[in-house]
Amino acid sequence: MSKISSTSLQITLSLLIFTLPFRGNSQTTANPEQEILLKLKQHWSNPPSIEHWNSTSTLIHCTWPEINCTGGSVIGLSLVEKNISGTIPPFICDLQNLTLLNLLNNFIPGPFPTVLYNCSKLQTLDISQNYFVGSIPSDIHRLSSQLRALNIAYNNFTGDIPASIGRFSELRTLNIELNQFNGTFPPEIGNLSNLELLWMAVNPFAPSKIPSNFTQLRKLKSLWMSSANLIGEIPEAIGNMTALELLDVSTNQLTGNIPNGVFLLKNLTTLHLHKNKLSGEIPTSVEALNLHVVDLSENNLTGTIPDDFGKLTKLTGLALFSNHLSGEVPPSVGRLPNLQVIRWFTNNLSGELPPDFGRYSMLREFQVATNQFIGQLPEHLCSNGVLEAVIAFDNNLTGELPSSLGNCTRMTTVRVHGNRLSGNIPDGLWTSFNLTFFMISDNLFTGHLPVKFATNLSRLEISNNQFSGEIPAGISSLRCCLTVFKASNNLFTGTIPQELTALPLLTTLSLDRNRLSGHFPSEIVSWHSLNDLNLSRNRLSGEIPADIGSLRVLTYLDLSENELSGQIPPEFGKLTLNSLNLSSNSLTGRIPGKFEIEFFDASFLNNPGLCSSKPSLGIEVCSSGARKSGRISTQLFAMLTSVASVLFVLAIIFTLFFVIKVHRKRKLGSDLTWKLTSFQRLNFTVSSILLKLTENCMIGSGGSGKVYRVPVNSSEGEFVAVKRIWNNRKLDQKLVKQFLAEVEILGTIRHSNIVKLLCCMSNETSKLLVYEFLENGSLHEWLHGNNRRRQPSVSGSVHHVVLDWPKRFQIAVGAARGLCYMHNDCSPPIVHRDMKSSNILLDSEFNAKIADFGLAKMLIKHGEPNTVSAVAGSIGYIAPEYASTTRVNEKIDVYSFGVVLLELATGRKASDGDEEMGLAGWAWHQLQEDKSIEDALDEEIKESCYLEEMSGVFKLGINCTYTLPSARPTMKEVLQILLRCKQAMAFQENNGGSEYDAAPLLKNSKRERRLDTADDDFGSNV
Repeated sequence: MSKISSTSLQITLSLLIFTLPFRGNSQTTANPEQEILLKLKQHWSNPPSIEHWNSTSTLIHCTWPEINCTGGSVIGLSLVEKNISGTIPPFICDLQNLTLLNLLNNFIPGPFPTVLYNCSKLQTLDISQNYFVGSIPSDIHRLSSQLRALNIAYNNFTGDIPASIGRFSELRTLNIELNQFNGTFPPEIGNLSNLELLWMAVNPFAPSKIPSNFTQLRKLKSLWMSSANLIGEIPEAIGNMTALELLDVSTNQLTGNIPNGVFLLKNLTTLHLHKNKLSGEIPTSVEALNLHVVDLSENNLTGTIPDDFGKLTKLTGLALFSNHLSGEVPPSVGRLPNLQVIRWFTNNLSGELPPDFGRYSMLREFQVATNQFIGQLPEHLCSNGVLEAVIAFDNNLTGELPSSLGNCTRMTTVRVHGNRLSGNIPDGLWTSFNLTFFMISDNLFTGHLPVKFATNLSRLEISNNQFSGEIPAGISSLRCCLTVFKASNNLFTGTIPQELTALPLLTTLSLDRNRLSGHFPSEIVSWHSLNDLNLSRNRLSGEIPADIGSLRVLTYLDLSENELSGQIPPEFGKLTLNSLNLSSNSLTGRIPGKFEIEFFDASFLNNPGLCSSKPSLGIEVCSSGARKSGRISTQLFAMLTSVASVLFVLAIIFTLFFVIKVHRKRKLGSDLTWKLTSFQRLNFTVSSILLKLTENCMIGSGGSGKVYRVPVNSSEGEFVAVKRIWNNRKLDQKLVKQFLAEVEILGTIRHSNIVKLLCCMSNETSKLLVYEFLENGSLHEWLHGNNRRRQPSVSGSVHHVVLDWPKRFQIAVGAARGLCYMHNDCSPPIVHRDMKSSNILLDSEFNAKIADFGLAKMLIKHGEPNTVSAVAGSIGYIAPEYASTTRVNEKIDVYSFGVVLLELATGRKASDGDEEMGLAGWAWHQLQEDKSIEDALDEEIKESCYLEEMSGVFKLGINCTYTLPSARPTMKEVLQILLRCKQAMAFQENNGGSEYDAAPLLKNSKRERRLDTADDDFGSNV
C-alpha cells in the first residue's frame, strides 16, 4: 500500500470537517470578512494566484475557490500552491469562524506561527512544505482545543517536540515528517487517545527508543517513523495497538528479534522493518494475520521462508531482500490469491521457484535476482496480463522464457542476464509497448531479432548469446529512447544497418565478436552522445569514415580485427580517447600525430601499411625521402670522428648525472621499492616522475600532500599532474588494500568530464596519483583565486579575466555530466564526497572535468582527525546530514554541486554568509527575506540577456542545497534541467533572446517529494 500523500489526506480531512454541523455566529456580516481577505491579499503583496479576489459585490468572497463558507461566514481557507512568500499576519484570526487553514506548498518563512493561537475554532491546520524554521514552542497547546489535524511536515523545524503536544485530546492526525528535528520526541504523544495517523519519519532525532506509551494509541491506524534514528527493540506491547494498519519503522538502528506482538495486529496491512539490525529467524506462526504487505528486508534474518506465509490470503506484497535467507520457497506462497509484489533478491534462496506464481493473483513485480534458484521461471508469471517487471539475474535458471511474457502489455523491465536460459524470445515481448529495460545477456538464447521493437526501449543488452541473422532496419524505431545497445559475441551476419545512425541518444554501441561485414555506416554524425563504440572482431571493410572525428564525447573506440583499409582520418585528432584499438586491419599511411605516443603503442599493430615518425611505437618508420648513396666519403669519416668525440663528452656528463640520480633515488626510493598500478598506456616511468618532484614543479598542497606539474614529453610539451600523498609511518596493509581497491575503481572510469587517472605509484609510506594535466587550472582559481584569474595582455601588463556566463554555464553542464555518470552509470555508484569548485578542472576550451576523489581518506588511520577533516569535505560544501551522521550517499554530492552552482551564479565563495551553512545559508536567507534574486547575482557578468538563466541556476542551486536529502533532485534530474535550459538559451540566441523564457525550466516547483521508501511500499533493484 502506497503511503497517503499530504494533499490527499488534507482533502479527506476537509470533507470530514465540512460535513460537521456549524455552530458559529451566523449573524456575522459578510463585508468585514471580505475586507479581511482583501487585507490578507494586500499583506502578501497581491500574488497573481489570487488576483481574482476583489470587492465587486457583497458575499462574492464565498464564491472564490479558495474560500469555504457556511451561513455566509468563512470557515475554510485553502491556499495550496499559491506562491505566497509573506508571513502569516495576526488579523487572519479575525475570521472568527475559521475551522480550516491550509497553506500547503508555499514559500512562507519564519518561526512557528503563534499568531494562530487566536484562531479559537481551528480544527485543521496545514502549513506543510514551506520555509518555517526554529523550534516548536513549548506552549503549542494554546492552539485551538478543537484541533483535529496538525500538519507541519516538510519544513525546517529543529529542536525537541514539546510535551504539550500531547494535550490535544481531539487530535486525529499529527504529521511532522521531513523536518530537521534533532532533539527528542515526548512519550506524551501516547496520550493522544483519538490519534489515527502519526507520521514522524525522516528527522534526525537524537537516538531514541520507541516509547512504551505509544502502544496506548489504540485507535492509531498509520505509524510512520522511518529514518528517525530509533534504537533499541520494538516493544512487545505493540500488539496492543489493535487498529494499526501501517507500521513503518524502517531505516533505523533497531535491534533484536521481531516481537511476536507484531503478529497479533490483525488489522495490519503494511509492515516495514527494513534497514535495521533485526536478527533471528522469521516467526513460524503467522496464520492469524490479515497482513497485506510484509517488508522484512535489509536486516540480518536467517533461516527459511516459513510455510505459514502461504496462509496470509490477504498478502499483496512480500519483501525479504538483502538478508541471509536460505532454502526453498514454500509452494503455497505461489498460490496466494492477492499477491502482487515479490522482492526476494540478494539472499541464498535455492531450489525451483513455485510454478503457480502469477496463476492465481495479479502479479505486478517478480524480483528474485542474486540467489541460487534453478529450473525454469514460472510459466504463469503474466497469465493475468499485469506483470511489469521480471528481475531474476544472477541465478542458475534454465529453460525458455515463459510464453506468458509475450502478452505482457504493461511490462517495463526484463532482467534475466547471468543465467543459462535458452530458446527463442516470445514474439510479443520484443514489441511490448512499455518495455524500457531488456537485459538478457550471458545466456543461451537463439533466434533472430524482430522486424519491430518496443519503441520505448532504453537499454537493449543481448550480448553473449547465440542470436543470428541480420540486425534489422527496424532498429531505427528506437530513436526516441535507446541509449545502450550491447549485442557482443553473437552470430549476427550482414552489414551494420544504416538505420542504426538514426539513434541520436546512443551512449554505448557494442557489436563486437560477430560476423558482420560490409562498409562502415555513413552519416554517423547523429551519434553525438556516443561514448563507447566497439565493432571489433568482425569482417568490416572499406575506409573508416572521417565523421568519427565529430563524435566529441567518444572516449572508447575499438575497430580492431576487421578488414578496414585506407588511411586513419586526420579528423581523429579532434577526439579525446581513453582507449583506441585499430590493430589487425589493412590500414595505410601515417598515424595522426596526436596518437604517436606510448599510450597508444598497441593501438595500431598488425597494420603493415601504417607508419609513424617515432620508432618507439613498434611499427615501420615513415620514409623522409629518397635513399642516399651508401658510399663512405672522407667528409663522412670526419663527421663520425666528431660524433665519437661528442659521445665521449656525453659519457662523462652521463656518469655525473647518474651519480646525482642515485643520490636522489636514495632520497625518494628506487623503482624497485615502488609499485606501479597502470590504468592507461604510459609514456613515462616511475623514475622519470620521481626525479621531477621538486619544489619548482609544485603547484599546490593540502592536508594530505602536494600536487606537482611534471613534464613527461618535453618535445611535445606534455605534462601530467602528480598528487603525492604521504604518511610518516608505515601504512597498515588493510588500508593499503582498501586504497588500491578504490584506486582501481576510479582507474576504470571513462568519461570526458572526469579527469583521467593514469596510474598509481606506491611504496610503504607514500602514494603517487598521476592524472592528466589540464591547462586552465581549477574553477576556484577563475572565480576566486588571486582576485580572479590573471592573464597577460598584448602590452605585457597583467589584467584580470572574469569567466563570462556562457562559459560558466558550460562548466556547470560538464560537471553535472561527470557526476551523473558517477552516480548512474558506474557499478557500484561512485560518490565523490568532496565536490567543490577547486576540484573542477578546466581544459584549454573550458570543458569541465571532475578531479580529486578524496582518495587520501583511505590512507588515514583511525585517531588522526586532522587529516580526516582534510578529505571529509570542505567548509561550505558539506551536506548537513553528512556532517552530523557521516552517512554517505549521492545526495551529499548533489548538495555540494548546488553550492558550486551558487558560486557560478553569484561569484561568491562557498564559505561566504551564514557560519553554519555558508553560501547555501546566505542564498536561503535571500529568499526568506524577500530580496531580489537579481541582487544576488555576480555584478561583474550580470547582463540583461542572461539574467533569466543566471536566476534559474541560482534557484537550482538552492534546490540542490535543500536541508532534507530527500528534497534534493538527483544528478540526473539536475543535468536534464540544465540541458533543457541550454536548449532554451540556444533558442534565445537564434530568435533575438526575447520570446523564450528559460527561467521556468529551472524554477523550483517545490512539489512534494518523499524518500524512495515513501514513494513505494518497499525497496526495489529495478
